Amino acid sequence: MTEAPLTTPRTTDVRIAHTADLDTATLKAARTLLYDVFDDMTAEDWEHALGGLHALVHEDGELIGHASVVQRRLLQGGRALRCGYVEGVGVRADRRGRGHGAALMAALERVVHSAYDLGALGAADEAAAFYAARGWQLWRGRSWTLTPDGIRRTPDEDGCIYVLPTPSSPLDLDTDLTCDWRDGDVW
Repeated sequence: MTEAPLTTPRTTDVRIAHTADLDTATLKAARTLLYDVFDDMTAEDWEHALGGLHALVHEDGELIGHASVVQRRLLQGGRALRCGYVEGVGVRADRRGRGHGAALMAALERVVHSAYDLGALGAADEAAAFYAARGWQLWRGRSWTLTPDGIRRTPDEDGCIYVLPTPSSPLDLDTDLTCDWRDGDVW
């Protein structure tokens, strides 16, 4: 009896680059990918993914996965926290289930743990289990935003916000959490 040779699973190479270091073609490919992945993607959603670090996965020279982390300020328990906010996480439909999303998130989680007080993201229902399995925790408290007109409640976001605490910033997940203002979806 002969044994089948052991094969090593192909590892996913993730490129990390700041928005300023990406050429026009790469940014266009990332935007096109996200518009294909998300039916409700808006111009504001794309803008939210810019200005920070992008994690990119290419296969055969074609972009198949994207995620980014941008700096935001969150207010919790009287503290202003420097947050690595994750945006634009998407893998092309025909390449899902192969570990690309996990590789993208691992790269961004390393950045969050090294450079921020916490990570945060707004998760769609179908992605919540993926983030929870990676150690992201559901924010159980109420959500708010600091608007130009003052602090406003964002009840539709309750139950959709996940955070990745860091050792330097323990969090009480049952308290209020307030995000900084931005156009489009604030969370």
